[in-house]
Amino acid sequence: MLNNVHGLIFTHNRTYNLRELTEPRCLSSVPFGGRFRMIDFMVSNMVNAGIPDVGVILQARYQSLLDHLGSGKDWDLARHTGGMRLLPPYSLPTQKIHGASRGQMDVLAGMEPYLQDIRQDYVFLADGDIVVNLPLQDVYQRHIDSGADITLVCTQKYTGDPAASVYFAVNDAQEITDVISRPKHPTGMEFLNLFLLSKELLIHLTQYCATHTLYSIRDDLLPRIQNQYKLVPYVFDGFSTRCTSVSSYYDNSMTLLDPAVRRELFRPDSPIRTRDRNEPSTYYAPGSSCRNSLVAGGCIIEGSVENSIIFQNVSIEKGARVKNCILFKGTHVEAGADLSQVITDKGVTITSDTALTGAPHYPLVIAKGSRV
Repeated sequence: MLNNVHGLIFTHNRTYNLRELTEPRCLSSVPFGGRFRMIDFMVSNMVNAGIPDVGVILQARYQSLLDHLGSGKDWDLARHTGGMRLLPPYSLPTQKIHGASRGQMDVLAGMEPYLQDIRQDYVFLADGDIVVNLPLQDVYQRHIDSGADITLVCTQKYTGDPAASVYFAVNDAQEITDVISRPKHPTGMEFLNLFLLSKELLIHLTQYCATHTLYSIRDDLLPRIQNQYKLVPYVFDGFSTRCTSVSSYYDNSMTLLDPAVRRELFRPDSPIRTRDRNEPSTYYAPGSSCRNSLVAGGCIIEGSVENSIIFQNVSIEKGARVKNCILFKGTHVEAGADLSQVITDKGVTITSDTALTGAPHYPLVIAKGSRV
């Protein structure tokens, strides 16, 4: 149990092109996998590892995230001492726009008093938009055994857009020798934006960046310190994914229809927790059909569903056809509608006899609360 480690999760709103999916929410709050939010995976990883305190750094479009996380009780983080802390946006005197940050180090500089008050000796920093079931105990042990200054989690399986990613060159001694930021093509090991270091070093680097106008961990800090500190990789080659576009979100979601992927991501010994909404069981009407799909609770299925991911409280009327789709909570598909390669946000209504078809690599997205 990692009682000596503090967790910090960034929920900043990246410039990734997820279009309508991130208009009402930050990327960490985007629904994923039928009943989860992106941030559920990293919070669960930390809880499963026994990390007692988790700080969630809020920045923009975070109302949805506040509603979802609440007090943290669904992750066993609602405690009198420690537990989950929701950290509001910080504004620095040097920032031209109130509340706007220029990178993760800029954010950390604004919350240095919080860093000083951390009661653990180590800090695990992560992005809230990484879908992974990661053994953080092993990362910590790798950090201690190797004598690393910073241990960075990476993978040999490329998961993201190279133009939005960082890669590492690693030598035979299993040390990082070069940091390659945003190349045209993947090279070396891909950084998963997860790393572990001591609280003392984190505060030192935060102060260093604040006095040297360095704002980004990936683009500014790591290339600058790669020859000054011992950077050690922790290579994780299990299932992990990042969503940098609507098409990657769609493709990554659809991989969950593979039972092997689900077994790897949703393990009984390392459960992924989410907010408990106590939905009733889904009702499948006589004559309905549902093939190769993930369907959450509280749904009413009277039509046909195939190769799709259906969130809570979705209703699909008799005669409606849903194939290769992702339907968020509260979607209502009326009789005779025909959907293929479509993503509907929350509370969407598809009216009777409407036909909507996207493309496999460019799914059609219907904005939250729309009526089509």
